[in-house]
Amino acid sequence: MPATQTTSRAPIATIVGISAVATLFLLWLVYVHPPSQEFATRLLFLPALNALFNAMSATALVIGFSYIRKRNIAAHRASMITAFVFSSLFLVCYITNHALHGEMRFAGHGPIRTAYLALLISHILLSVIALPMVLITFFFSLTGRFPQHKKIARFTYPIWLYVSVTGVIVYAMLAAWR
Repeated sequence: MPATQTTSRAPIATIVGISAVATLFLLWLVYVHPPSQEFATRLLFLPALNALFNAMSATALVIGFSYIRKRNIAAHRASMITAFVFSSLFLVCYITNHALHGEMRFAGHGPIRTAYLALLISHILLSVIALPMVLITFFFSLTGRFPQHKKIARFTYPIWLYVSVTGVIVYAMLAAWR
């Protein structure tokens, strides 16, 4: 077995393990952990801030993609790090919001509810897949393994972009039918 393949397995296994633990924690936080009524009226701006962070991440992703198409590696890297920072800030605010306020229920009915749930389910499932993919893609880039980075980034980019954009749409739908 080539040395680079064996040296990549442990960090990738660690990334997948951390991603699985993070996903299980988020599922527990959103669907099991009851929020405290003491904080029900505090930090009510967090869902809007989450949507902003998702929009900023999506914007940075599109900009980063345009830079790599032009072979501007430095600008691409800066854009992708920016997208990662915005996604990380989103995650911190998302955890805080759900710890304080719990799960938000969609108030729409009929076909719009079906559309919302389909969008939400695809958003959630792909976000679970995106987390380890983003981390592995960054791992390959930061360790100079550009062929592997390029290979996985082709799949990571559209999934990450979809999750960022649908996060904004989910927020907008929740706000519109509040």
